[in-house]
Amino acid sequence: MSQHVVITGARSGVALRLAERLRARGCRLALISREPPAAEDDVVQADVTDPAQAAGAFADVLAMQGRPADGFVHCVGSTLIASIERTSAEQFREVFRINVDSAFHCIKAYVAQLKAAGQPGSIVLYSSVVAGIGVQNHVAIAAAKGAIEAMVRSLAADLSGAGIRINAIAPGLMRSPMTARMVASEAAAKQISAQYPLGRHGDAADGAAAADFLLSADSGWITGQILHLDGGFSAVRPYVRV
Repeated sequence: MSQHVVITGARSGVALRLAERLRARGCRLALISREPPAAEDDVVQADVTDPAQAAGAFADVLAMQGRPADGFVHCVGSTLIASIERTSAEQFREVFRINVDSAFHCIKAYVAQLKAAGQPGSIVLYSSVVAGIGVQNHVAIAAAKGAIEAMVRSLAADLSGAGIRINAIAPGLMRSPMTARMVASEAAAKQISAQYPLGRHGDAADGAAAADFLLSADSGWITGQILHLDGGFSAVRPYVRV
């Protein structure tokens, strides 16, 4: 039986690369997005930052596919690079609405389906390297992604007894439509790549491969974890000659 997977935020970047990988191994996909792509998969249009739309989208997927998905990957997100002086209260709350509220609403809907069916499942969220180390001008997104990581640990405790796993991926900078401006010039891309011990920034394929692993049976004994996908950035410090 093929694996069924729901991907939210399925419009570009990591989500589309993940969809390509999962199709290649025979998965049946449901793509949820405010602006769904043209695809042969089951597609639902919804804004999952709204609790009613999130619940409705997962109900639509269940109706289409006849059973809860085996896995769910939440690719909805935003970023804000600004100092606290330049971050308004409205901007701060908006970052949480998009990154944290959307994850909560979707997980709530998905878990209810799994428990009603007595079915195990795997949930994959995206955090960021900035949730674990201090990076200038990332106060809003660092706080939001820190909340995602706390949610992962807490829900792992709540859900493991039902056979439901939850993990997050904390990437460094990955080339995507969201970060395109940051690596638009060759000089900027080279400068950013030099910060990573492995000598390059990430791309959507890296994020997709990590999510594919966390959905698979190969990760069946992993839950409550944050996978640091950052070329060694969070763990390795350069040797400085003195």
